Amino acid sequence: MSNTATADIKTLFDAGAHVGYARTRRHPSADPFLYATKDRTDIFNLELTTARLTKATEFAASLAAAGKQIIFVGGKHEAQEVVKAAAMRAGLPYVAGRWIGGTLTNFKIIRKRIDRLEKLMAEREAGELAKYTKKERLMIDREIDELLARFGGIVSVKELPAALFVVDTRHEHTAVQEANQLKIPVIGLSSSDGDFAVIQYPIPANDTSVKSVRLIVDEIAEAYMKGKKATTTK
Repeated sequence: MSNTATADIKTLFDAGAHVGYARTRRHPSADPFLYATKDRTDIFNLELTTARLTKATEFAASLAAAGKQIIFVGGKHEAQEVVKAAAMRAGLPYVAGRWIGGTLTNFKIIRKRIDRLEKLMAEREAGELAKYTKKERLMIDREIDELLARFGGIVSVKELPAALFVVDTRHEHTAVQEANQLKIPVIGLSSSDGDFAVIQYPIPANDTSVKSVRLIVDEIAEAYMKGKKATTTK
């Protein structure tokens, strides 16, 4: 029996999680997860979605129990705020904007940029920028803003994560590709247009509706928090 409660079929249905894309956009790998096609729109089999969501939440909880990190990824408009809020609640890093190519595959270089960000922010907070001219301080502030926009959500990432949790794996194909290349498991919320063959823990469901996205994202975040809490109370 799972220690992580997963949303039931009715909750998923009420959130519109069963609605996929038009049949013409279907990726062949989505076939096993579909129940039917209604008015030319693919409908997910929510029994299978529930089963896959349970596996995904169990995996997330196990990583938390082992003290490992998951990076939450969701850069498209519908997902950004939901992903950021859930990751912050769970104390996890996130990319809620454009995925910077090489974030995983060139992590050492990315980490140097994050170190630069942390150094500049520490100097600013300590009042050490006073020695610079007004123009130089302005340039440093701009650099900090630019680095925060790019890497602000992954400052806590000191080494490669144990997994990615990706909202809309098709939209975030670069992140998925990098994770696959490094054999980092992907928990992926994907609609019927996604390639399920590249997701180790697929969650077949609507990845466009804010209600559906929020439900799935919150489930993963909640599972991670429960896994972490179970470890600290042992």
